[in-house]
Amino acid sequence: MTRGINLALYRAVMFDEVERHGIAKLVPDGYPRSIGRDVQLDNGELLRVRPIRPDDEPRLVALYDRLSRRTAYQRFFAVKRRLPTEWVHNFANVDYRSRLAIVAERETVAGIEVVGVGRYEPTEHETTGEVAFVLEDGYQGRGLGVVLLDEVLNAGIERGLTRFRADVLAENHRMLRLLAHRTRILERTVACGTVSILFEPR
Repeated sequence: MTRGINLALYRAVMFDEVERHGIAKLVPDGYPRSIGRDVQLDNGELLRVRPIRPDDEPRLVALYDRLSRRTAYQRFFAVKRRLPTEWVHNFANVDYRSRLAIVAERETVAGIEVVGVGRYEPTEHETTGEVAFVLEDGYQGRGLGVVLLDEVLNAGIERGLTRFRADVLAENHRMLRLLAHRTRILERTVACGTVSILFEPR
């Protein structure tokens, strides 16, 4: 889990056309468009995965509001009525190198909804990133976790990371199984109900 809030200034932004939706979006300079793609879940539903953008702030708030208390606790190790504004701003504004987040979105009649987020943050070791993931409850166990994990790790490797770290509640068996099956565990320690894992991609 990424608990520390490192407020970072993102680079100058420019207005750009996002062809998929046909409307102008505020897209940061250096936005890695190559990461975006459509994915199909185990039940056949199609989602879009792409790097996060500053205009995703309200979508992150809406996602948090839809999470069950258990899911919110497993991600943040605490349950808040609403995500603090400074957290939301920090989560949605990254530099796409040392900090990167990838969202999964779906189209609804009311507009785009973010249903999952995976990210890595810097650690004290230059080539190690700390990862964290959250999925809306209805999208857990449907293959989206695998997609986001692979996308985040691949993006990190392309940017010079070789190892990753995660803090996972011991009760979060689904996440622990995912890491055990999809990565090579290098270190695993347990303290106060939290499993700290150092791993590398297979």
